[in-house]
Amino acid sequence: MATPHAAFRSILIANRGEIALRIQRTARRLGMRTIAVYAEADRGAPHCCEADLALPIGASAPQASYLNIEALLDAARRSGAEAVHPGYGFLAESDAFARACGEAGLVFIGPSAESIRAMGNKAGAKRLMEAAGVPCVPGYHGDDQSGACMAKEAARIGYPVMIKAVAGGGGRGMRRVDQPQDFVAALQSARSEAENAFGSGALILEKAIDEPRHIEIQVFADQHGNVVHLGERDCSVQRRHQKLIEESPSPAVSPELRARMGEVSVAAARAIGYVGAGTLEFLLSPGGAFYFMEMNTRLQVEHAVTEAVVGVDLVEWQLRVALGEVLPLTQDEIDVRLGQGGHAIEVRLCAEDPRREFLPQSGTINRWRAPGEVRTDHALVDGLVVSPYYDSMLAKIIAHGTDRADASRRLAHALDDCLLLGLPTNRAFLRECVTHPAFLAGEVSTAFIERHFPSSARKPSLPDGPARQAAAALLTHVRGDIAGRYPAELQGWASSRAYPSLCRFTLDGEDVEMRVRTLSAGRWELAWDGESIRAELVSDTRGRLTLALGDSLHQLEYAATDAACQFVLDGHEHSAVDTTYARTERQGALSGSGRISSPMNGRVVAVHVTEGEAVAAGQALLVVEAMKMEHSIAAPFAGQVSGLFTQVGAQVAPGGLLMEIAAA
Repeated sequence: MATPHAAFRSILIANRGEIALRIQRTARRLGMRTIAVYAEADRGAPHCCEADLALPIGASAPQASYLNIEALLDAARRSGAEAVHPGYGFLAESDAFARACGEAGLVFIGPSAESIRAMGNKAGAKRLMEAAGVPCVPGYHGDDQSGACMAKEAARIGYPVMIKAVAGGGGRGMRRVDQPQDFVAALQSARSEAENAFGSGALILEKAIDEPRHIEIQVFADQHGNVVHLGERDCSVQRRHQKLIEESPSPAVSPELRARMGEVSVAAARAIGYVGAGTLEFLLSPGGAFYFMEMNTRLQVEHAVTEAVVGVDLVEWQLRVALGEVLPLTQDEIDVRLGQGGHAIEVRLCAEDPRREFLPQSGTINRWRAPGEVRTDHALVDGLVVSPYYDSMLAKIIAHGTDRADASRRLAHALDDCLLLGLPTNRAFLRECVTHPAFLAGEVSTAFIERHFPSSARKPSLPDGPARQAAAALLTHVRGDIAGRYPAELQGWASSRAYPSLCRFTLDGEDVEMRVRTLSAGRWELAWDGESIRAELVSDTRGRLTLALGDSLHQLEYAATDAACQFVLDGHEHSAVDTTYARTERQGALSGSGRISSPMNGRVVAVHVTEGEAVAAGQALLVVEAMKMEHSIAAPFAGQVSGLFTQVGAQVAPGGLLMEIAAA
């Protein structure tokens, strides 16, 4: 617990990205000095440039920097910081970090180390909550972690069951098991992921509740014994057990249910002498029963929707509580605001590809524009490199309206207005979600994406005709604009006539070939497979282009590099790479050849086979981790490992050769 009435004016923010900027804004408004820290991958990042001082803390890997307690304490000493704000993620829920800050004479802007430890262990937290009378999901949270015991307990609980890591959160080390025969493999997978993510392979089991809502209650407590709740957030729309869309209030929570859940949450916080911001997470069954899952002893990513509805700054509350002040509002005052605060919805803009099972993506942001008329929390600029070391979330877009329909409409418009080019994101997918009839009707659960956007419906589709034609015209236009190249009107020119030139490119990974004949500057004839169309560049103003394809006018926004461009057409992002003069890949490198390549930037965390070993089709070969996600790579067919070119701990790039399989 922070020292009562401790005074501080200088804060070290032990985090990065949008949350570091978010904390800086409030601290600066209160007249406080802010100190940022950065790993090598974040040198020059926005959160560093906006702080009063920024100090390096180590290499890019989180373990060497943002998770390095000694490096953070050293930065605090060097900077003269008097307090530390942990943000969320990294060390935000580390009782060791909170204790170390206190021992170093720093105010930890968060709960006490004892509270963090009590609630950070899911098994221990459940025992505490059961003792406090809080309803919990039936399950097993005992000390015997043997496979035999866990399998026996799973059978007692009854399938389906959830396997969860005792430490940590964010969906890591979590597996749903529907059949007994799948339990052992799921247990091993969850334990491995938990060990890699949290340094502990301890697990608990819970009865899986079919299609529940994920409801959380925001609580806040000061050092004077006051504890309040600020209503609920509905975080049901998830993928990989990680939240994607959050809203407040929940369309499924009545004022009476809100009061009951709030009362339980306040009682739970009192039971452990809690101080600061915290969130209790519950599963709400279709029948209306709610069950405690865990408590997050920190600020949540989705705190912005509560701020919008209640009309408060929760970071300011954290700072004031750490300074020993009394909570700014009573429960009665908060309840009035909850009843009059309208509705807020937040989406997480992530560097991931929904068409490929939400595979994390890394790369350079070539063009970024935050949407207008809504709140967008981000730390993005043109040219920023999105590395594979950290979470895939890039920004949060929050729409606040008079009611849920108004907030949904504002959010859909904001997603249309948002622009991020350079690497795949989930922007278009988020828009599909928030405009889906089931979402608009408030009919959501943790099965929302699986039910309405199953994997089969998210598979990559071939680019349509307008996208191909626009890509050819855009690449030709960009090629003519590159410094040192001859003017566009001379491309393909001959003394007798304009000669069609070859334009070969990949569009969203598909090979496309067209013949382009330049008619005049900004006017071309595009030909393919016996068909043709005329394209004309009508205007090009600061990356916004009007293109005529035949009789149709299309609006595009684009960003271009030497041999590639990304563009948005009809609300969907596309990536075109000019391969006209590229060497043709050897047949052996093609998919299905047995060459196993990395699908993403990341780190190899497991290799399950050895060179010379026989493998079966579908057998797990190795696991690559990036952005809080583990991706298992399986054998495409039965055969033998003829070459192994990586090892555990190796950093790999997309397309990097990992191993080769010779067909049986």
